[in-house]
This record gives sequence, C-alpha cells and structure tokens, in this order.
Amino acid sequence: MGSSAQLRRLKPLYQLVVNNILTIVAVPLAAAVLLKAAELGPEEILARARALRPAHMLLAGFLPAVATVLYLTLRPRAVYLVDYACFRTNPNCRVPFATFLEHSRVWPGFDERSVRFMTRLLERSGLGEETCLPYAQHYIPPSRDLESSRAEAELVIFSAIDDLLAKTGVSPQDIDILVVNCSLFAPTPSFADMVMRRYGLRGDVRSVHLAGMGCSAGLISVELARNLLQVAPRGARALVVSTETITPNYYMGKERAMLLPNCLFRMGGAAALLSTDGAGARFRLARVVRTLRGASDAAYRCVYQEEDERGNVGINLSKDLMSIAGDALKANITAMGPLVLPASEQLLFALSFIARKVLNDRVKPYIPDFRTAFEHFCIHAGGRAVIDELQRSLTLSDEQVEASRMTLHRFGNTSSSSLWYELAYIEAKGRMRRGDRVWMIGFGSGFKCNSAA
Repeated sequence: MGSSAQLRRLKPLYQLVVNNILTIVAVPLAAAVLLKAAELGPEEILARARALRPAHMLLAGFLPAVATVLYLTLRPRAVYLVDYACFRTNPNCRVPFATFLEHSRVWPGFDERSVRFMTRLLERSGLGEETCLPYAQHYIPPSRDLESSRAEAELVIFSAIDDLLAKTGVSPQDIDILVVNCSLFAPTPSFADMVMRRYGLRGDVRSVHLAGMGCSAGLISVELARNLLQVAPRGARALVVSTETITPNYYMGKERAMLLPNCLFRMGGAAALLSTDGAGARFRLARVVRTLRGASDAAYRCVYQEEDERGNVGINLSKDLMSIAGDALKANITAMGPLVLPASEQLLFALSFIARKVLNDRVKPYIPDFRTAFEHFCIHAGGRAVIDELQRSLTLSDEQVEASRMTLHRFGNTSSSSLWYELAYIEAKGRMRRGDRVWMIGFGSGFKCNSAA
C-alpha cells in the first residue's frame, strides 16, 4: 500500500519530465550553442560563415524553405465545428413510465409477461419521466404509417436546422455540403432531398443520406463531411444532421430481446455546421477514428433488424452485445491512444506491452489514463450498462460521465444525436473552457465503435 501511494505521488513528476523531454534536452543544447558563440565572438563567426561554399549556403536556406512550402501545401486543412443545435421536444410528447406501461397493457399485442418485462427494463434503464416519443406513438395502437413517419422526421430535422441557422446567421445558400443520417427510416425522396427542398439549397450542393449505420452514424457523418471539406474550396460549409425516426420502428411483438429498444429509444436529433473557416468556430476537429467489427458473425448480428415468428419487425439485441462492444472499444482505444495521449502514457503502455510479451501475460496490462488527454467525455447514451462499463474501463469519475447519464435520464437513447445532447449539457453547465479537449465515443450496429476528438 505504501509503495503504490509513493508511485502515485511520483507520477506527476514522471509526467512532467517525459511530456517535456524535448524542452529539457533542447534548453541545455541551446545554452551550449550560445556560450560557444559568445566564446568565439562575432568576427570569428562571420569569418567561418564566409568560408562556406555558396552551394552549401544555398542548400542551407533552400531546403528548409522547400520543406516548409511542401508541408503547408500538403497538410490536411483544419476543420472546425462552427456551431450545433439539438432538437427540443414539446412537453406534450412526454411519456412518463405510467403512460408508457398503460398503453402497453391496453394494446392486445402485448401480454402481461411482456409488460412486466418492460416494467423491469424501464426501472433499471436510467431513463427519467421527461423523455419523449413522437405524436404517432401516443395513439393506441401506435401509428407506424409512412405519413406519420415523415411528419416526425420533418419535425425533428427542420426544427434542429432552424435553430442552427438562427444561431449562426448562415444562409441556406451558403451551404456547400449536406450529410444526413437516419438508420431505420429511409424514404424516397431521401432526407437530404427533404432538406434541400425545404431550405432551397443550391443545385450543386453535395448531398448524402446515410442509412443503416446505427447509433454511431453521427460520427461517421462528421468524418464524411470532413473528408468532403478537404477537397472543397477553402471556407466551404458542411451541414450535418443526425437523427433516428422512432415512429415506424415500434416493436409490436413479444420477443424479449426485441422489446428493449421500445423502452430505451426516444425522440431526438441534432444539426451541426462544419467549415474549414475557423472564424467564430466553437471547436476544432482534431481526430476521427473508426473501428468496424462486421467481419465477425457475432458482431454483425448483435444488433440485427429482423422479423419474429409472428412477422413483427424489430431490432434484436444479442445477449453478447456488451462483450462485443468492449472488444470494439479496445480496438478503437488502441488506434486512438497514440494520436492523443501524451508521451508519458504512451511510454507506460509500451513498457507494459513489452513486459507482457516477455513474461507471457503475467504482468497486468496498463490501461492508459485518457484523462491526461481529455477534459470532457461524451459517451453514447445507449443505456446505463454501456455508461457503467465505459466508466469502469476508462476509470472515469462520476462527474466525467455525468453528461452521458443526464442525457440518458432526460432524453433517453436518441441514437446518433445523443453525443450532441451531451456536449450541450457540458456547455450548459459552464464546464467548458478555452482549450479544453472533448472525446466523443459512439457505438452502433455492424458492430462499430467510432471516436472523435
């Protein structure tokens, strides 16, 4: 116990030395050069400079200049998050537990066993009494027709975009790229066409509708928008819209594995404006890392849309979902760590890896401390178990996962838009400071784990 306490006290000193090793080495070298220059005197230095051949002097100036020009020309452009807006649900869409369960009991498609199961799920879910469902699901039985589904999509998407355009003062005519994601509802014309028609976007806008990508599609949309901005004219703007349409996807059967989405998923959406012009931007996008485990049969089917034996369509959530999500998270962390962690954490991880290889895994693996790389964490509010597992795996404090828990409690699982609600929570609490770093982590079908810094 005493030795571990001493190691914890020494760790800040270790981090200070390793993370500033270049400065520690460079300062004495610079001092030595200055002392040597002072010893020689200006006349001796000029004499030695005149003795150099012209070709050497040309190369000494030309090569660094060429290297600088090439670096500035070829490096990826910085992409910024100008602003974002989350859909704010109307209070009359609120669905308290009592209302949800009463509707479930009245609907003859559910038996008492199914209602008891959903009751237990809700009690342990982490959802509060303020979460909302679309108007169509307040009917008995819930309406799942195409017209009602379009009405929900238009309400959520257009409300979020209206708020974003009002906040930024950007005209729809100034948008160059449009990326919309919604997994389980893909009508024709697409969501991207709906947005284009509503706001009169230019005819040359680059538009994409991503479907079937699951709850982590929001970060996939951000990455796609970033890649398109890299090849667009400087200062171009990309509008990213993330939502999930609940109306057509309410499961009306009795399979337990397919009842869980009814209890967790709620109404929500968000719109974000990205640009390569950083003027007035809120954040700079530093990294996007995507991990896809779809080659594995278990991972591919752990979140699977299918029919039950009575022909009712729903999402089947495998009992192995948490272990598969854990494996995907490990792979994503392994890729993300070297890009964001300070040198001190990378060195400890490398030493641990080498020790485990030499000693045949008898050494406990070192879990990098991502709190040294980020001040804030936005973990997909997929459910209480997801948040608990990531808090334990990343050794995060209750405050660092508070945004995820409160988003789940207030809004439920809003799928790909949940990360934006969490970011808004952190900002609304006044915890964001200039220079703070944020890590967004999303999980989705396929199976995927995606990160953005």
